[in-house]
Amino acid sequence: MAGLKAGERNSFKYLYNKWSGKLYNFSMKISQGDKYLSEEIVQMVFLKVWENRTAIDCDRSFANYICTIAKNLLINLYHHRLQEILYQEKVMHNSYWEETTEKEVDYHLLDEYIQKLVSQLSPGRQEIYKLSRFEHLTNKQIAEKLHISEKTVEAQLTKAHSFIREKIRQHYHLLVMICFYLSKY
Repeated sequence: MAGLKAGERNSFKYLYNKWSGKLYNFSMKISQGDKYLSEEIVQMVFLKVWENRTAIDCDRSFANYICTIAKNLLINLYHHRLQEILYQEKVMHNSYWEETTEKEVDYHLLDEYIQKLVSQLSPGRQEIYKLSRFEHLTNKQIAEKLHISEKTVEAQLTKAHSFIREKIRQHYHLLVMICFYLSKY
């Protein structure tokens, strides 16, 4: 990791060769078997590792570091995909949506669901999550801003992601049905 931090390409190659397969398996697990997405996540994680190499903490676990990046990327990708689907539905049916208040409510239900999950987090966890996801601050920046340790930030983000992922998993079939319903109109 020290070599990577110093910008040594061979150190990066070594870490990539050692951890990419394990990260792929981890990504397969958290993406529920999506091979394409898992491959994409591995590439994106190592791109981020290289881009942020100078900020790497050599005293921390590299495995935890890359798994945290993978979880964050996956959550962001799922959120982006959901927003994209909602936007496309709105654009395709814009005139119909404007005429039908009930359909507008259905459309906003999915978007509000994600926001509602975030609002169910404890105030401190919610603040950390919003700073990370919406203001795109690093764990270090969040820790400095809130005068807490990076480990606390990391723990709170992990708990927030677990909560949101579990709620989405619990209601996944409902979300699919709503998307199916919206696609019919």
